[in-house]
Amino acid sequence: MRKYPFMQVDAFTEVALGGNPCAVFFDTDDLDDQTMLAITREMNLSESSFVRSSTVADFGVRYFTPMGEIPLAGHPTIATTYALVDSGRLKLPGDITNIQLELQVGPIPVEVHSENGQVKNIIMSQKKPLFLRVYEPEELLPVFGLSKADLMPDVPIQTVSTGTPQLMVCVKNLDVLQRLNPNSKTYQELHKNSDWFSSHFFCLGGISPAGKTFARHLSPPPDIFEDPFTGSATGGMAAYLWHYGLLDKPVFIAEQGHWMQRPGQAKVEVIGPRDEIETVKVGGPAVMVLTGTLHLPDCL
Repeated sequence: MRKYPFMQVDAFTEVALGGNPCAVFFDTDDLDDQTMLAITREMNLSESSFVRSSTVADFGVRYFTPMGEIPLAGHPTIATTYALVDSGRLKLPGDITNIQLELQVGPIPVEVHSENGQVKNIIMSQKKPLFLRVYEPEELLPVFGLSKADLMPDVPIQTVSTGTPQLMVCVKNLDVLQRLNPNSKTYQELHKNSDWFSSHFFCLGGISPAGKTFARHLSPPPDIFEDPFTGSATGGMAAYLWHYGLLDKPVFIAEQGHWMQRPGQAKVEVIGPRDEIETVKVGGPAVMVLTGTLHLPDCL
């Protein structure tokens, strides 16, 4: 019998059972892709994280959704870093600790901000954004129960990647976000012919006075239908908003998950001019809610 310690961590929240949960498994160098995918489906969360050794970074990590491996993810990065500290695998020599995590897209920088050895904030730097395929509203919006009149005018529906390609759909207001009503089967068909992993619908204006944006993140089956807080897509959204001139300042608070009773916030910073963005920093706190041991038979 093989045993793997794990933690479940809520990311982008200071309160347990808020934000987005992620299961973080340690010492997983011997797990193959099929087993990691099966474990992820067993956990029934939007993503699970598998920590392993690395020759090019402080730790290697692989992220899986129930659909398969994802090259870069936000809330698993925050959750994994927090779990590494909480488990004693990552020491904090000062108030700011800089590490690198090796993901499928390569190493990414992560900053851990702490006070008296307690983690206060974790910030990831995402990859240089890529602005990819543009979609016509008529071919896409009916799948989600929306029309062209619901969109923010003069900006495209476009795939943006800061490590993971996500579909960016900027709508007029919170009322439009509440009316989202995707057809699951049609969404699956649309996804098969797309260049994105999942879709990020958002508007300017948050739920709280601090929020500059609010978003809903939707995935086709077999993934979890709606994600409470999506760090990778928040990075892509920030790059999109800055690039198309919808933000007057490159630093803001993004909100997500409130309507799912899992409110989350991230501090976001876009680095670089609008036409040559270098990176997007996405950060937030985390809370450990569960520890345990995964037991697998040797035959797996």
